[in-house]
Amino acid sequence: MKTTKNVFRITLALTFCLAATLKAQDIYVSFLNSGTIGEYGMNGSTVNASLISGLSWPYGMAISGNDLFVASESTAPVGTVGEYTTAGATVDASLISGIGSGLDYPTGIAILGSYMFVVSEGSGYGSGTVAEYTTAGATVRTQLIYGLDLPQAIAISPGYNMYVANGLGNTVGEYTTSGAPVNEALISGLNWPCSIAFSGNHLFVANLYAGSIGEYTTSGATINASLISGLNAPAGIAISGNDLFVVNEGSGTVGEYGLDGSTVNASLISGLWDPVGIAISPVPEPSAGALAGLSAAALWLLRRRK
Repeated sequence: MKTTKNVFRITLALTFCLAATLKAQDIYVSFLNSGTIGEYGMNGSTVNASLISGLSWPYGMAISGNDLFVASESTAPVGTVGEYTTAGATVDASLISGIGSGLDYPTGIAILGSYMFVVSEGSGYGSGTVAEYTTAGATVRTQLIYGLDLPQAIAISPGYNMYVANGLGNTVGEYTTSGAPVNEALISGLNWPCSIAFSGNHLFVANLYAGSIGEYTTSGATINASLISGLNAPAGIAISGNDLFVVNEGSGTVGEYGLDGSTVNASLISGLWDPVGIAISPVPEPSAGALAGLSAAALWLLRRRK
């Protein structure tokens, strides 16, 4: 009985220590006109509606560790990528900016390790690009991919290929991370695709003007072109576990759905003004400090047994 109680105490102490050191998973939403980023709980609760402010048309976002990277379209002269912590602190508001930076109205970001890929709309038909940088802001290549048709979003598959949504071209193209085309019209017949998300080998695409989310394989096969329909200008999507979160720009909401298309909560977050982008922080893992705390707690309790 004494051993059982001690095991229970150790488990309880480890749980408290872990809970005290891990930050909860959160949803981040960008607001185009107000120039802000809001933070919300996975249950839809508001954490900070203006976590980051003073931006100029923030659109695409990506999270790497505890850092949030934000693409702002209209910051003079051609847009910027800023870096912030997920707690809202500014690391570098102009991490990438200026003429010659490779940005030209940036709309989407994807991160792979220490490299960042940024898609820019360009100034017109056929002038869209994908540029490559390090997450520290160093330029690798300003035109890794070029000649795109008002591209809106970029994502990297589990197989480490890049997928780019061409808004005006109504396609999703596939490329290697070195910029080589695999299939520039892997998925076609879309209606202003503006956001992409992956779950395993399945690719989900938001169609802004059709008000729908389609599901495809990473090889381009259609599973269900209207997996979720009846949406109001779905501008951004993100996946966490078995749930798909959708930003509806038209209705000012974030909805939650199952990956099978079932509705969990169509108005998980509501009352928003012009929301467009979405990012979800990864499931937290114990830090070195947390593990050290766990070890200390376990050691203390084990000593108490003697």
